[in-house]
Amino acid sequence: MSETGCAAGERCDDVFGDPEAVADAQELARLCKALAHPTRVLLVRYLVRYGACYFGDLSELVGMAASTTSQHVKVLKEAGILLASAEEQRMCYCVAPDRLEALRRLIGAL
Repeated sequence: MSETGCAAGERCDDVFGDPEAVADAQELARLCKALAHPTRVLLVRYLVRYGACYFGDLSELVGMAASTTSQHVKVLKEAGILLASAEEQRMCYCVAPDRLEALRRLIGAL
């Protein structure tokens, strides 16, 4: 075995030359970056367990200013982890199940 951990004559760069592997790595990094703060992880965990929640309720749950909560929600929305819908002039948030499944799949492929 060489210093890189590859057996003699074995190609170790297969994942680097595979466009699908590169795209998966980029997507996994994007999702992990969105979850790279404990408050965002807890927000997602809460919404997975309890379903949808209005923004004001989320802000109260995390015990932070609405502007700080809004920034966390924005990061999760941009990554596609949270979905939002306007209900009676209030924003209601829920988790996008397909994005969580993608995260599980991508982590499982490590």
